[in-house]
Amino acid sequence: MKTKWKVVIGVVVVAGVAGGVFGSIQYQKRGIVTVQTGKVLKEDLASVVTASGEVKPRNYISIGAEYSGQLTDILVKEGDHVNKGQLLARIDEAQSQADVNAQKAALSSAEADAAASEAGVNAGNDNIAALESTVNRTKSDLVRYERDFKRGEQLFKDGLIPRSDFEQRQAVFDSQKSSVAEAQSRVVQARTQLAQLKAQLAGTQKRIAQSQAGLARVSDILKKHEARAPINGLVTYLPVRVGETVVPGIQNSAASTIMTIADMSIVTAEVKVDETDIVNVKLDQPAEITVDAIPNKVFKGHVIEIGNTAILRSTGLAASTSSTSSQEAKDFKVIVAMDNPPDEIRPGLSCTAKITTATRKDATAVPIQALTTRTKGDLIADKDKPANPDPATIKANKEELQGVFVVVGTKAEFRKLETGITGATDIEVLSGLNPGDEILTGSYQTVRSIKNGTTIKIDNKPPDAKPAS
Repeated sequence: MKTKWKVVIGVVVVAGVAGGVFGSIQYQKRGIVTVQTGKVLKEDLASVVTASGEVKPRNYISIGAEYSGQLTDILVKEGDHVNKGQLLARIDEAQSQADVNAQKAALSSAEADAAASEAGVNAGNDNIAALESTVNRTKSDLVRYERDFKRGEQLFKDGLIPRSDFEQRQAVFDSQKSSVAEAQSRVVQARTQLAQLKAQLAGTQKRIAQSQAGLARVSDILKKHEARAPINGLVTYLPVRVGETVVPGIQNSAASTIMTIADMSIVTAEVKVDETDIVNVKLDQPAEITVDAIPNKVFKGHVIEIGNTAILRSTGLAASTSSTSSQEAKDFKVIVAMDNPPDEIRPGLSCTAKITTATRKDATAVPIQALTTRTKGDLIADKDKPANPDPATIKANKEELQGVFVVVGTKAEFRKLETGITGATDIEVLSGLNPGDEILTGSYQTVRSIKNGTTIKIDNKPPDAKPAS
């Protein structure tokens, strides 16, 4: 046999042996899945809810026009600090000032008439007192003259005095009766005059009350020509200029708002929290706030208010007042007070708040990507599944279980877990694992699709860097 044929036959034999060995190895590797693993560790966890919004003062008031007119003075500018009661702006007040002056004049006239009527009443009272004194005196004299008359009448009957003396006594008595009647008539007349004076005084006093009410009304209108600060704060919005005409309005229109005063002593971040996270947010929970306009700084804060009304994410309207689908994504308003706001902070700046809703010290934790779900049916080997399961068994096998795959020898076995709070990358394990247990962490597709009891090969080497093109 020639040498070349011997070489060819040798190569074929070696190739056959090598193919057989390779095939045997591949057959033995059939069903083995390459995975990445990690250890169950003890660590500190913090559950954080992140939400975005804008900086707002806790209390701010838009000062609107209360009277129509032209702005004659604006005494502050945007960014000024103002004190409660400070005069901020004036509206033309010429007509209202004239109305006040007219009402003051009317009030002064009514008060003068009232003073004159009161003086007349006092004089009438004094006159009546004097006339009543005269009536009392004439009545006393009448009693005395009556006695003298009766005594003279008896003496005349007894013939002890002449007729002329009797008639004189009778004339004096009759004259005194006329004096008493005249004095009483004067008292009645004086009382009638006094009643008239009192009626005039009452009318004048009503005029005074009317004038005072009119003066209060026009004085209130005059005050509305002045805009004063209702709180201590900062002028954050000033949309008008001197010479423009402002009008009172029920809506926030450009012509009805003079300026906005914000109380910057309490600065807040008003953020919108997703409906899936709002149940974990509680009052006084700590938060970290970052402001887009102030980079590389984190401000501490705490939750002071949690909204109860869902807000539609697309429109910003309350879900209860919207006719759109209830399946639309919703947010809830949460207000976080900044503990030490910087001086350069301004209302309206975009911000992000990270609210710590729960913390755990030295908690047993696993990576979030290791957590997966399987149904009870997925965990039963094919050979152990009944050929014709009953409906109750089918329903029970559809129950989903949450857990991880634990490395047991060369196998991956599913283990049900009870979990607690979720951190940034890890989740707390309440039961089902112990620190040091080795679990599957990747790849993502492998964790989602691997079957219980699968033979695994652990490869925790980092992937090689791709060569430069």
